[in-house]
Amino acid sequence: MATKDISIGDVLSRSSDYEHELDTEKMTLSMGPSHPSTHGVLRLILELDGEVVTKCEPVLGYLHRGDEKIAENMTYNQFVPYTDRLDYLAPLANNVAYAIAVEKLAHLEVPPRCQAIRVLVSELARISAHLLGLGAYAMDTGALTVFMFTFTEREKLYTLFEKLTGARLTTSFTRIGGVARDLPEDWMNEVKHFVDQLIPVLDEVDGLLTRNRIFVDRTKDVGVISKEDAISYGLTGPNLRGSGVPLDLRVDRPYSGYEKYDFDVPIGSVGDSYDRYLIRMEEMRQSVFIVKQVIEKMPEGPYYAEDAKRIFPPSKDKVMSSMEELIQNFMITTQGPQMPAGEVYFEAENPKGALGFFIHSKGGGVPYRMKIRGPSFCNLSILPKVCIGAMISDVVAILGSLDFVMGECDR
Repeated sequence: MATKDISIGDVLSRSSDYEHELDTEKMTLSMGPSHPSTHGVLRLILELDGEVVTKCEPVLGYLHRGDEKIAENMTYNQFVPYTDRLDYLAPLANNVAYAIAVEKLAHLEVPPRCQAIRVLVSELARISAHLLGLGAYAMDTGALTVFMFTFTEREKLYTLFEKLTGARLTTSFTRIGGVARDLPEDWMNEVKHFVDQLIPVLDEVDGLLTRNRIFVDRTKDVGVISKEDAISYGLTGPNLRGSGVPLDLRVDRPYSGYEKYDFDVPIGSVGDSYDRYLIRMEEMRQSVFIVKQVIEKMPEGPYYAEDAKRIFPPSKDKVMSSMEELIQNFMITTQGPQMPAGEVYFEAENPKGALGFFIHSKGGGVPYRMKIRGPSFCNLSILPKVCIGAMISDVVAILGSLDFVMGECDR
């Protein structure tokens, strides 16, 4: 049988002839709005070259409820329950941010006990939100056991929230000028018991994920966000700190007495999905430290400002026995607490990032305009850049690492 020598040049020429036959058309794929990894009604229009993402376009608005317009048609007090529905995983923290914004407009200072209660519930809300975010993130990347651990702990927190507020999810606990009620008897001891037993659980979750080969391969060097890009796109919270930017409003612009408590702010170095996971793990531990300090230092005194009588409706026994109190209750309920004209902006360090409220008042009991800065909305703005060059499976990990909630995006 005759043989024929084939040179390297022949091979290269043949491969170049076949290159045009291997070219594929780009495919457009709609991921969502009912895909489980989008954690809500987010839609991503992906342009794919094989399995590599060449373009990503987020489509929002499927959950739009018009919160900002609703605020212009109801009193300041009536809008408190609507803040629960922003980041509905941390309603207690949303209430606090909104109340402080209105108090800033009213030039109202709340007493130390009220500030401490607000810090306490905000940090418990941070733990609750991170537990859910971490469990769902682990499940997205194939680790189902972690989801069971984190949801078990979150249920314990919801039991505590129910004892405090009467509700598990939409709590509406904070009021303008204070909180709805004082802490129940022995409630702080139950909180202390919860955070004491939470640390070993976090250590176990840490052992299941941090050095897990599959989880590390799915998240390490995936979705890298540089420090410059994080700042340019307006990222806040753990996503910003994961990229190495040491910004935490609790430290840089403290409110509600956060300057009284000692805690560390974890900072990432790479800015990938793995770093963002590590940041949230450590933030839960730091929140436990803050909660313990608040319980130890909890001051005595009123849980609402004495000057808030023009905002708080009178107690029912006074309404039933005093004409003046009855008239005041009627005016506050129908016309709302009377606020001065002016503009204020306040933002708080929520679990997802900086939640801000801009209020434009022309006086009276209803805001003329309100603008809400939702951290999840701003954090998602970087998706069109960070998804380029990623695989389809990487997009799932990137979404989980950004830890967004659509109630805050669409508002």
